[in-house]
Amino acid sequence: MRFANQAGRGVIVLDDGVADLEAVSGGRLGPDPMAALQNWDEVVQLAASVDRATGPLDEGSLGCPVPRPRQVFAIGLNYAAHAAETGKAVPEVPATFTKFPASLAGPHDEIEVVGETVDWEVELVAVVGRRADRVAASEGWGHIAGLTIGQDVTDRTLQVAAGAQFSLGKSRRGFGPMGPWVVSTDEFDDPDDLALGCSVDGETVQDSRTSDMVFSVPQLVAELSAVVPLLPGDVIFTGTPAGVGVGRTPPRFLAPGNVLETWIEGIGEMRNPCV
Repeated sequence: MRFANQAGRGVIVLDDGVADLEAVSGGRLGPDPMAALQNWDEVVQLAASVDRATGPLDEGSLGCPVPRPRQVFAIGLNYAAHAAETGKAVPEVPATFTKFPASLAGPHDEIEVVGETVDWEVELVAVVGRRADRVAASEGWGHIAGLTIGQDVTDRTLQVAAGAQFSLGKSRRGFGPMGPWVVSTDEFDDPDDLALGCSVDGETVQDSRTSDMVFSVPQLVAELSAVVPLLPGDVIFTGTPAGVGVGRTPPRFLAPGNVLETWIEGIGEMRNPCV
């Protein structure tokens, strides 16, 4: 199942059409995408019985599929090659920070380039579908509604301006594009091994697989839920592979006029123009 936010309404994506959740549920589910994510089991059950669209798919009106999560977790240095390119050691526990929810954006939204050190970071994003509190890694996938694409866009100057507390540098307006939809975990042959990458103006700058993550999605669910409950609709940016701009010689960053395209196997792609 593919779940999307089309023009502010929760929809199930069916080929070239969409089934509006409020319509096909007879009003049991409202139009708010967050309400759907907080009632995920009902959405999954409903989707199994939906066989026709209620309207066309309009990719231009797709918004962030998880527009207002209560918690946004992000993991740093979760690929060994990325840790090496930044000169950092691979952490023994997940290097966790947050992107503030107001920074999240849609799969085709513009990225406002502020300053000269705005960087790209392709990431697999796991969306929580069931409350997870002190969950074992062996049960981690059972608490994930689905997966989507994310870009952890980063102002490198602001990131290091306050020492190790770098969430603000990750959270400028529009610095968290997500989408184009959330794909339920049952759609993947192996959700632990997906190709991911991104390009700038057609040149591939990141190309890896999620199987290279230091901490897998189930491990992250276990580590995070040991500290704080994960709530339905929360999102986990799981870290970026090697190939970021700051790790290049010389460093390379985004500029107005660039187009950042991001993809993950089995999910789709995003296209974000830089302004």
